[in-house]
Parts: sequence; C-alpha cells; structure tokens
Amino acid sequence: MTFDLVVRSRRAVLPEGERPAAVCISDGRIAAIEPYEAVEGIDLGDVALLPGLVDTHVHVNEPGRTEWEGFATATRAAAAGGVTTIVDMPLNSLPPTVDAGALAVKRAAAEGQCHVDTGFWGGAIPGNAGELPALYEAGVFGFKAFLVDSGVPEFPPLSPAQLKEALSAVDALFVIHAEDPAAIAPAAASPHYADFVASRPPSAETGAVGTVVAAARETGRRLHVLHLSAASALPSTVDVPNVTVETCPHYLTLSAEEVPDGATEFKCCPPIRDAANRDALWQGLASGAIDCVVSDHSPCTPELKRADTGDFAAAWGGIASLQLGLPVVWTQAAARGFGLADVVRWMAARPAEIAGLTRKGRIAVGYDADLVAFEPDAAFVVDAERLRHRHPVTPYHGRALLGKVQTTWLRGSVVDGVSPRGRLLTRGAA
Repeated sequence: MTFDLVVRSRRAVLPEGERPAAVCISDGRIAAIEPYEAVEGIDLGDVALLPGLVDTHVHVNEPGRTEWEGFATATRAAAAGGVTTIVDMPLNSLPPTVDAGALAVKRAAAEGQCHVDTGFWGGAIPGNAGELPALYEAGVFGFKAFLVDSGVPEFPPLSPAQLKEALSAVDALFVIHAEDPAAIAPAAASPHYADFVASRPPSAETGAVGTVVAAARETGRRLHVLHLSAASALPSTVDVPNVTVETCPHYLTLSAEEVPDGATEFKCCPPIRDAANRDALWQGLASGAIDCVVSDHSPCTPELKRADTGDFAAAWGGIASLQLGLPVVWTQAAARGFGLADVVRWMAARPAEIAGLTRKGRIAVGYDADLVAFEPDAAFVVDAERLRHRHPVTPYHGRALLGKVQTTWLRGSVVDGVSPRGRLLTRGAA
C-alpha cells in the first residue's frame, strides 16, 4: 500500500504504550500503524514520536486585545511547543464570545492566521442564558463561566443560582473558573508574593469547587474545573463522574517559596502555591483525581505586568507558557518517575476526550496525523527572547528544562511557522 508519509520511531507513544512503530499517513489521517522495520519513511530513531498535544485552555485575545497575543503568534508558539490543537477562551477578546454573532466575529479574525487547528469555547455570563443554545449550535465546544471576578468588565461572574440557570439552558460541557469571591480579600499593593497568595487562600478554591460539584450532582450536567491550584479541593471531586479537573504546568513546577519580590511574571489566578501543595497535585495526577494538564496561556502586554513597580496587586494575572508546556511538564514528570505515555495521556488524550475532539490526541488509525518528534533527553535553558509568543515575558526565563520539540506535523504536513494551515474547528466535526 502507498502512503503520503511514513514516520518511524523506536519510541512511538501509542494508546497501549511506548514501542517501535511506523506511522503511515494518507489524506491527513493515520491510515496504518506498522512494525518499525516494515515500512520505509522518515526515521526518527530514538527520538520519540508523540501525538500532537491538545491545549484546551488558551487565551488568544483576538480581536480587541490582539496587542496582548493574537492567533498568528499564539498558534505559531503552540506548534513550536508540540501543540497541534488549541481551544480558545471566550474572554479578553472584544467582543467576548457570548453569542453566535460574537463567535462569527472571532472566527473571521482567526481565519487564515492559524498554524494549528483551533476551536472555540463560548461564554456564560449573567443574562445570556437564552443565547447559549444558538451559540452551541454554532459550534462552540462548551461554555466558560467564572464564579469570581474575571478581571475584565465585559465578562462578569455567575452566582451559583445563575450557574444553575445556564446549566438548565443547554446540555453542554461547562468549564468553570472556581474561586469563591467571599473567601478572597482585596490584595494590598505589595511587591511580596506571599501577600498576594494570602489574598487568595486554598479555601477560595475548595468552596467554589464544592459549588461546582453540587451543581453537577443536582443537574446531571458535565462540569470541568479549570486550572486547579489548591490540592485540598480534590477530595470533593472524587467519585463524581460528571466532574473533571485540570491543572497547569506552572502549578506542577513552580512554588510560592521561590518567587522573588517584584517578579510579577509569576502572578496568576488562582495563585502558585507552596511546594507541598505542588507535590500533592502530582499525587492527584498519579491517582487520576486530576484528568489533564493544559497551559492556561494568558498573556498581556509587558506594561500590564507592572514590572516597573513589582506590585502584585496591580499586575495582570496570567502565565505565558503555551510553547513550553511539554518540556516543563516532562522535566518534572521524568524526575518523579513518570513516562512519556503519562504525559501524552495528560496533555493530549484526556484534553481531547473531555472537549469532544474525537480525532485528536492519539496515534491511532483514523485519527488526524498530528504528530510531534520529541527529544526527551535534550536539555536547554529557556530564553524568553526566543519564544514565539508575542511578548517575551515568562516565569520560566533562565530555567533549565529537559526535552526539545524537533518537528511538528499537522494532519501530515510539517508546521513551518510561515504558512498557516490550521483549520477552525466546530463541535461535532473535529
């Protein structure tokens, strides 16, 4: 049989585990998986072959705040980091994606700019429950909601009663920023990270996750807890089959103790917590209490990070890490005894499954030929100026990491960062 492309590796990470294999591609899909020696093609040798990562938590910010990021720069950075599919969050862009008309504006802005495949979340805000069915029919993968101030006035939070109203409006996946505003204190101006962390204690997450679990039990809807930071919230989600949980590379790698005074590039909400909490999150991944790891890439202009004053209260909260998620997580995972198959499950297969991306996240026959050649033993030091994000701001600058992305293929074609070939995805057709 003739194929368009064959990629061979002695370390292909397949759904059943890591083994030598030749991945055979026709018409942008995986047509066959053959023994490593059976078919000629691109030979990676001992360089690992992974499925393209699926990042379901990305703030692209275009249109309206394109100076913060944008589809061209975000998707170029994604591909450089081995991410072949992103799902864009509905806020920080103007207009926010809270009705079908706003989705059309977002898709028009993205058209022809994307270097990886790109889907979209809708937004649930007070007063738009009646818009949700039409927005869902227009192709969003589900709905993002906040239980606390989002940081932008055009995307206000839902009360618990408003959350239940939204859940009753449409049978869809809801992804929730779960922090309880009643447990959060106004942060005083300060260059000390400990002061900021104290303003958003773990109890803010445990309380809000309890609200999410209660809503899931009462309505039967699927709910997903976004960017979990506080490991103490995990026990309430165990054995709740319609609740899933994600965390992020920064919560698994960084710790509050190491954040220098004034280093506002570390600020995010919920915050990075202490090293003991970080270790407990890894235990949650090992047990399956945490389903997946995604970036929550939430960049802004350097000015909004307030490096001039180092004031954590005034700085925009968000970590820029879309390009670095794979080596950041792999560095920690390898040191803790996990394998590439674990990382692929957390960063490709499970995000795809949760979002309903039925042809993404696996090296398997019939799936899109989204592939990554990854050198797991290659070490490097992060240089923010060399990243593909729009702005060179990241808490990982100067950090030594393990694992380099060598090549990324999207539907069987190499992503070169010059010619955007990404497709705009819709629910049910992805």
